[in-house]
Amino acid sequence: MRAFILTGPGRYTVDDVPPPEPAPGEVVVDVERVGVCGTDVEFFTGEMAYLRQGHAAYPMRLGHEWAGTVHATGAGVPRSWLGRRVTGDTMLGDGTCGRCRRGRQHLCAARQEVGIRGGRAGALAERLAVPATSLRPLPDGVDAEVGALVEPGGNALRVARAAGVGPGERALVLGPGTIGSLAALFLRAAGAEVHLLGPSEPALEFVRGLGFDRAWTERTLPGLPFDAVVDASNAVRLPALALDLVEPGGRLAYIGLSGEPSRIDTRALVLKDVTAVGVLSASPALEATIDAYASGAVDPRPLVAATVGLDGVGPVLAGERPAGAGLGPKIHVDPRRL
Repeated sequence: MRAFILTGPGRYTVDDVPPPEPAPGEVVVDVERVGVCGTDVEFFTGEMAYLRQGHAAYPMRLGHEWAGTVHATGAGVPRSWLGRRVTGDTMLGDGTCGRCRRGRQHLCAARQEVGIRGGRAGALAERLAVPATSLRPLPDGVDAEVGALVEPGGNALRVARAAGVGPGERALVLGPGTIGSLAALFLRAAGAEVHLLGPSEPALEFVRGLGFDRAWTERTLPGLPFDAVVDASNAVRLPALALDLVEPGGRLAYIGLSGEPSRIDTRALVLKDVTAVGVLSASPALEATIDAYASGAVDPRPLVAATVGLDGVGPVLAGERPAGAGLGPKIHVDPRRL
């Protein structure tokens, strides 16, 4: 099968490699769609912390936002999975530690992460092997394109829930990228009045097209009280700005990560009686995200700007936009496309 292999910072190849065989407890999936994520870009540039920490090493196969159809099952896996359309959890805990037993496998110290950590090959290939326990079935109406948006959507839903706002309340989302845009969609579906903050007017054009007219730069942001602020950016100074902007007694939800340590003044956190929550992983919200997509409560399709084949992945990771790409922040890959 063909696979995209990252061999070092800025170096890659698309090669024919042996297709995976399902180990006991695993399935092999025919991959139909994969999302390119900011984490993939960090591996491409060599800036991803896991490389320094020993959790990941080149060569590696990226791809943790995916959807496809089960092709084969390993020993111990019901054959009823064959032919089913699925996506899957990125976080694969060891299943034995206290965190896993409490349903927090995404925090397992010994976890693998598909296409990211622990040598677990990702979905940028024609086929992918994953544990059957990680699978999430996709219902009719949730096709491969939408299915590959379940993982980022799960992250966004969790951070929107952490913001804890609903009808009659006002939320501000910092960062109009994939997670910020999806979080805004989930917050709007919950009935909140949603505002977004971006670095420039051009950066806000896409979210305005989603119907978010309350989209601002720091220069134009009105002095309104915000019941919750979601930081979905990678800017080192925005976590502190979020604390400055949230109302006393409000909530902060942090999901963005900067390349260097960001700091907030905990004195302000205490004196404003603010609740701050950090969010890692889509794992606890995958099913709810699928339900939201299937019901039409949230439509993530506009986020996909273009779909390329495996040969187009390298240029995308290097920052090139495919010809004819739309305004959306997400590029998808169809490994079957030549």
